[in-house]
Amino acid sequence: MVFSSLLFFFYFLPLTLLLYYIAPARLKNAVLFAASLVFYAWGEPVYVFLMLASTAFDYANGLLLDKFRERRGVARAILLFSLAGSLGVLGFFKYAGFVADNLNQWLGLSLSVPELPLPVGISFYTFQTMSYIVDVYRGKVAAQKNMLSFGLYVAMFPQLVAGPIIQYGEIARQLVARTVTFGQFGEGAALLVRGLAKKVLLANNIGLLWSDVKATPPDELTTFLAWLGIVAFAFQIYFDFSGYSDMARGLGKMFGFDFMENFRYPYMSKSISEFWRRWHISLGSWFREYVYIPLGGNRAGLLRQSANLLAVWFLTGLWHGASWNFVIWGVYFGLFIILEKWLLLRLLQKAHAAVGHVYTLVVVLIGWVFFECASLPVAWQFLRAMFGFAGQGFMDDQALYYWSTSWLLLLVLAICSTPFPEKAAALLRDRRHLLGGAVAAAVHVGLLLLSTAFLVDETYNPFLYFRF
Repeated sequence: MVFSSLLFFFYFLPLTLLLYYIAPARLKNAVLFAASLVFYAWGEPVYVFLMLASTAFDYANGLLLDKFRERRGVARAILLFSLAGSLGVLGFFKYAGFVADNLNQWLGLSLSVPELPLPVGISFYTFQTMSYIVDVYRGKVAAQKNMLSFGLYVAMFPQLVAGPIIQYGEIARQLVARTVTFGQFGEGAALLVRGLAKKVLLANNIGLLWSDVKATPPDELTTFLAWLGIVAFAFQIYFDFSGYSDMARGLGKMFGFDFMENFRYPYMSKSISEFWRRWHISLGSWFREYVYIPLGGNRAGLLRQSANLLAVWFLTGLWHGASWNFVIWGVYFGLFIILEKWLLLRLLQKAHAAVGHVYTLVVVLIGWVFFECASLPVAWQFLRAMFGFAGQGFMDDQALYYWSTSWLLLLVLAICSTPFPEKAAALLRDRRHLLGGAVAAAVHVGLLLLSTAFLVDETYNPFLYFRF
């Protein structure tokens, strides 16, 4: 079940809200937990038991850590046992085939691994339980004694399958007691509708262009069409994932939770370092807190810092998928961030802001090629086309057709990638309070109706981050 579906919007969500708000305070967590299990089991009827087992495993480990907190050796053993168990499960389902294939290729072995579907959201909820265990071990948070509350932290459907990755300390109090005001509920509903519109009206429509370009053999791509295609993908993945994150945050507010912002206009960045402070913020925060800082962060000089950054970005790439193209993608961005630490940032600060914008966008677009192409050979072929080495010239009739039919949508996407629509809406509300409120309500109703109309004829509605 996905948020951008008629089933979710007009059946599951209204029923869940009704049951949640008529339930007494002591049962609200139980209602939300049960709804979350139904949500997950709708598409993963078997793997819901894997998620429950993972939840019980780290709930028990958290209690053990709390019990043996003063015995550091025992506590450290429990920590390592918990992390090994979580990473073992994640590694088996996500990376076993990748490791076996590479060992077979490099060492001439004949290892075989059952081809099992990847459990939806396993990368997200595994990172959440790992962060909880580490924080209990560090003494940053108290172990959660109530198993239902801990289960809700792991399985809460608004952020279960695609984040944002919530650290336990951020919502520990909200798991125990929370209230929802009319204003907060309305703010959440508005955020939910805007996220739906970003996903359905923007990401899905520009995704059709990328699908057509991607289906074109690389040796038939002109330079212009290759760039047009990867720009289309850049917009698709941004509005797809940020739209889903907005829906998650909006749903959270409707149930009394306050989730962190996951995207902050990343295509406005003037450096790669800034881009990754604005893109998938919760994942970056997780790696900084639980990998980069424990490795030493920036405390031991630039050389050690560079090694730490490279390790983090290798793991970031691997987190996204069991494939060398994801590893290359992660290392690629890690190298640019290291270069910026050594020299590039100083040069960019002296240059005009436009230079930083152009540099960032070009580097990011090239990075998306490694991210999206199925294999490294395909990525190299696509890059050859982007830089005019495919032998098809700069422009042809096919490229001209795609441009003529998509330029207006691309302009809308570019504007919506900036803070301009949000600032314009805020200005309208401030200067004409009553009129602005009425206009805002009308716009949100219109977006919901238009999104619903698109979902009725649901021929293309992928969600890119389900594969992670």
